[in-house]
Amino acid sequence: MKIVVCLNHVPDTEVKVKIGPDGKVIDKTGVNFILNPYDEFAIEAALKLKEQHGGETVALSLGGDVHKETLRKALAMGVEKALLLKDDSVRDSFSIAKALAEQLKTMSPDCVLFGKQSIDYYDEQIPGLVAEWLGMPSISVVVKLEVQNGKVICEREIEGGHEVVESTLPAVISAQKGLNEPRYPSLKGIMGAKTKPIEERQPVAQAPVVEVIGMQKPPAKQPGKIVGTDASAVPELVRLLHEEAKVI
Repeated sequence: MKIVVCLNHVPDTEVKVKIGPDGKVIDKTGVNFILNPYDEFAIEAALKLKEQHGGETVALSLGGDVHKETLRKALAMGVEKALLLKDDSVRDSFSIAKALAEQLKTMSPDCVLFGKQSIDYYDEQIPGLVAEWLGMPSISVVVKLEVQNGKVICEREIEGGHEVVESTLPAVISAQKGLNEPRYPSLKGIMGAKTKPIEERQPVAQAPVVEVIGMQKPPAKQPGKIVGTDASAVPELVRLLHEEAKVI
């Protein structure tokens, strides 16, 4: 069984993001980047599938040399091979998905795993786009995963509950929090990952279909206002909610 897990290299959520001088990208100075947290569930799922069914695991990412840091974490966790589609250009979700899909076509995977979304843009588009270009079924927000006799059975989150779906392989699956508990890299794994080769390839060119015109931070939160401490304040509170806050 060949399992490919696609990874992204994203800013740590604890970092205070600043907008770059051009107003279109973030200022990366001093920003700590990490493996996308949802992708950790995808890595663990890939490793469990290999342990249960045998085969090979490959980590795949698109970006500059900095993405090697994330790929090495996947290697340290136990993934066997890593491949970087090296590209420092600005891409949107469409162009990223196209490049990943074209590379995946050459790899003939039995299962392609993603985190359900990337925490930088939260658009959740890439797994579905990749599946469409590959002509594979797509199962999203998966919280339980099982492979039996060439079929995959998944439990996925939906509004108000869960549903169980079944599909043939190959398939594209995106992992939700709760699917598993990602393992910590062992010391042996960390040391071994430092010397493992990361293959580099050139991704296909694809013009973005979305252009960022500008970025701006949300306005500062306005200070609160106390209009009273007893029932006599209700009329004034209602007036403010209606005329100033405009929520009623």
